[in-house]
Amino acid sequence: MRDIRIGDLRDRVVIERVTLVDDGGGGVDETWVEVATVWAAVRALAGDERVEADAISGALTHEIHLRWRSDVGPDMRLRIAARVFDLKVVMDPDDRQKFLRCFGEERDL
Repeated sequence: MRDIRIGDLRDRVVIERVTLVDDGGGGVDETWVEVATVWAAVRALAGDERVEADAISGALTHEIHLRWRSDVGPDMRLRIAARVFDLKVVMDPDDRQKFLRCFGEERDL
């Protein structure tokens, strides 16, 4: 993708972090908590289809740019309405702390 400009950030995304919540029975449940809502540029890169547990599953990888934040990492996910993107890689492409370049996977299409 070419250099990103602020005007390219047209998609409203929610940044979410997983938290562990006591389930009352000695275990824990994973719950996703909203960290922030930001503007981003989302672009599809590639997709595939595979069989998992005797069912066909799809995955689509995306490149997502957003303004630089120090609190975003690969243990988080991004959400656009009902679409969920598991982050795999989060990087500062030019080490200037202007933008984050994230690679995420949208599952169960």
